[in-house]
Amino acid sequence: MLKELMKYTDLADKKMIGTFKKAGVRLPEAERLFSHILNSQYIWACRIRGEKTNVDRFDLLDVSEFDDIQQRNMGYFYQLLEYADLSATVSYSNSQGEAFTDAIEDILFHVVNHSTYHRAQVATQFRVHGIKPPVTDYIHLKRQGEL
Repeated sequence: MLKELMKYTDLADKKMIGTFKKAGVRLPEAERLFSHILNSQYIWACRIRGEKTNVDRFDLLDVSEFDDIQQRNMGYFYQLLEYADLSATVSYSNSQGEAFTDAIEDILFHVVNHSTYHRAQVATQFRVHGIKPPVTDYIHLKRQGEL
């Protein structure tokens, strides 16, 4: 199920990026929120891989960077799903310097959940600006054969 949820995250993120590209206008709050999604995904991937990063979860990205960053992030997660022992634990420090140890599978589930939460906020921002957000409901995408 975790592989399918990551596939869902990949697809839903791509649908959101497509909407940003079609919007044709700046959407500062939506861009900030989606940047946070992508930055957080990257930070979690680096933590799992034992790598340091100088990315902050609140760094603002340009919409033109969304595709490449999203593809890089998903590439990391798909590699983990394929080759890592998902029950293995990793130790890391959060942005406040607090130390934690968590199972990879729990971190990946958190990444999926966190991304979904903030995509809903992005969708709200799209609506505020008169832009129809893409349908990213898991069950809808499943029924449509996209997952």
